[in-house]
Amino acid sequence: ALTKPSLKQKLETELKAQGFVLEGEFAMAGKFAEAIANAVVDEITQNAQVEVTSGSSAGTYKVS
Repeated sequence: ALTKPSLKQKLETELKAQGFVLEGEFAMAGKFAEAIANAVVDEITQNAQVEVTSGSSAGTYKVS
């Protein structure tokens, strides 16, 4: 399942791999990762839809 903490951890791992500093008094990359994770999860849970194009379940459904 997609969660904010899981996505944040993955973002932090990738940022560290690219040389970003996540610890220290002035480090902002962790907050950056959290902001992105929150926005992505919120966007998906609030607006994502899946379209079933055939069969008895044909239609557009909200992703939850």
